[in-house]
Amino acid sequence: MRHIGAVQAVVTAAEFDREPTAAELDAIELEMPVVLAELELLDAQITTLDHTPSSLDVRRIRRARRRVLAARRELTNRSVAGSPEVA
Repeated sequence: MRHIGAVQAVVTAAEFDREPTAAELDAIELEMPVVLAELELLDAQITTLDHTPSSLDVRRIRRARRRVLAARRELTNRSVAGSPEVA
């Protein structure tokens, strides 16, 4: 039986083996409030999958949606405020 192996070294392996850069970590940290708000909304929606939503469930989902929108608005305002002025 003959062993078949790669003739060339893998070119893209180094790209996937690296750690995140400081800029990537900063971007993740900046987006974390949005991620957490979306996670809270998803949790509220999952709890209503197996039963008819009660008024408390509806309020919880509505509040979670508002938190998602507020977090997205805050992120957008930060990115617009940090970007250079467009003439």
